[in-house]
Amino acid sequence: MNWTVKKFDELSIDELYELIRLRIEVFVVEQDCPYQELDSKDQEAIHLFGRRKGELVAYSRLFPNSVVNENSSIGRVIVKESARGKGYGQALLEKAIEYLEVELQETKILIHAQLYLQEFYESFGFKKVSDIYLLDGINHLDMRRERYN
Repeated sequence: MNWTVKKFDELSIDELYELIRLRIEVFVVEQDCPYQELDSKDQEAIHLFGRRKGELVAYSRLFPNSVVNENSSIGRVIVKESARGKGYGQALLEKAIEYLEVELQETKILIHAQLYLQEFYESFGFKKVSDIYLLDGINHLDMRRERYN
């Protein structure tokens, strides 16, 4: 797996198209969830994506603290359906956490997790910090990982 980290203005038009296409494929079509996928936050995000044999298979957006809220955050966590069950989701989250904690020296990471992924995120040290809520027709909860120096 080849991993790439880029800011919005570093993405090529083809890369941006691929990222948006994958997000719509998973979040809108696969999850049958019509919502505004383009939310004007991409320009502020750090885009982390992984390719296997040239094909985009994993992606997430990273935000330093104070961009979306007082914590850094990870969002739009995706593994392409045909690539699931191969450990790419774990690798993606490890890379995202490493980038935020090592490169950006962040100590708190917040995610808006889909409820069915709670145990997955707990395995990376995230803890539930909210009640369950409905977001775009899907049960979510906020989870936070805190690193102590």
